[in-house]
Amino acid sequence: MKVKIVLALILASLIVVNCKSTNSEESPKGVIWLTTSSQQAKLEKLEGRISTGDSSSGNQVIEVNTSETYQTIDGFGYALTGGSADHLMGMDSDSRSELLKELYGTGEGEIGLSYVRVSIGASDLNAEVYSYDDLPNGQTDTDMSEFSLGKDHESVIPVLKEILAINPDIKIMGSPWSPPVWMKRFDIAVENGRDPALPPTVGGALKTEYHDAYALYFVKYIQAMADEGITIDAITVQNEPLHHRNNPSLHMEASQQRDFIKNSLGPAFAEAGIDTKIIVWDHNADNPNYPISILNDPEAKQYIDGSGFHLYGGEISALSTVKKAHPDKNLYFTEQYQNSNSNFGSDISWNIRNLIIGATRNWAKVVLHWNLTNNPTLTPYTPHGGCGVCQGAVTINGNSVTRNVGYYITAHASKFVRPGSVRIESEQIAGLPNVAFKTEEGNVVIIMMNETDSNQVFDISVDGELYNTSLLPGSVATIIL
Repeated sequence: MKVKIVLALILASLIVVNCKSTNSEESPKGVIWLTTSSQQAKLEKLEGRISTGDSSSGNQVIEVNTSETYQTIDGFGYALTGGSADHLMGMDSDSRSELLKELYGTGEGEIGLSYVRVSIGASDLNAEVYSYDDLPNGQTDTDMSEFSLGKDHESVIPVLKEILAINPDIKIMGSPWSPPVWMKRFDIAVENGRDPALPPTVGGALKTEYHDAYALYFVKYIQAMADEGITIDAITVQNEPLHHRNNPSLHMEASQQRDFIKNSLGPAFAEAGIDTKIIVWDHNADNPNYPISILNDPEAKQYIDGSGFHLYGGEISALSTVKKAHPDKNLYFTEQYQNSNSNFGSDISWNIRNLIIGATRNWAKVVLHWNLTNNPTLTPYTPHGGCGVCQGAVTINGNSVTRNVGYYITAHASKFVRPGSVRIESEQIAGLPNVAFKTEEGNVVIIMMNETDSNQVFDISVDGELYNTSLLPGSVATIIL
């Protein structure tokens, strides 16, 4: 009770608005949306906490320049894993509809997720491993006559259709964890310590003689999803191509990814009239040379939209390293999971600093977190490598829903930085990391955090117009001006 009283007193002490504000979520100027590390406030809407500033105040000033623009944002969201879709389909239809509208709708009480990542075939958060062209041992199918979306019809496709009914403009990215087993060889993986007793879905490398067949596999996937009314906006060539201990997984060196794109995948897309974006790498920020080396090949580069990153290793600044090397190509942040054993305060701080602020300040036009949902037992996940600690944005237990830290991390951006918003210049000052955007409606959205252990009073100057506000220690805020 004492903590709640202190929080209320601090919130009440914040400077009162003199500028115009509104109760409408569709036009939310002069509003702060706050989350505290203590969880006393979780995406709480605060009005009357911003004032017109005084240049003689002596406060720190965050300078925002709306005329200095960077990348256009495509969206924020999560991966809809097979397991996530199973949890959703296990709800009754009304409860599922209500939750999906909260997640993907843009009205009051909704967080406006605008991008989805799905696995092409199974990921490690599926109940079982499969591809779209599984065959008995020794059989091949280079013309993809046996191709079928198969198990995706059980949960993934129905959920995607419900999401599209809520937001027809949502963008969808597909990522494969492994090609069909008959396309793989295992000599390299065994030489690097692979246990030969592991199932063939784990590791291995793509046989070069199946490059064209695998390119056709991608074409068939995009066409089959289109037949379901689902447009795949982008694909990554391989999820985590240098992590071949997951189930499923595949080892793919940069040189092979380059050759596959320029000789097989790119030409196959062109021949089929497919404009789905091709994204390389889709792995950690500790190896920017992987995508750079592919983009350095002009024949491959012509087919590539950009590079995807995770942050289980390396620094988020690696995205800018790739952007500097190839400024005409886009950057995507495609995955980061939340550990079910971690702490709310440290998790929201790390993710807002490194991903919502860090990735976008380093040119990412998309920021995606890992799985949308989990159940109380964190199942399903595959044996031999599946993630048993991956916490979803929400936990589903029957029809009951618990919103986890990942929900609030993404919602601080997705609800306010809508597709089409443009990142604008904002000054970084000590203890108050931030990123700023201008929306298509003309609002300025600033996402920031107070990394210090004391209340911070500061000014924000937007094209010379000064505003004053403050942030609690350890808190995260989205400010609409």
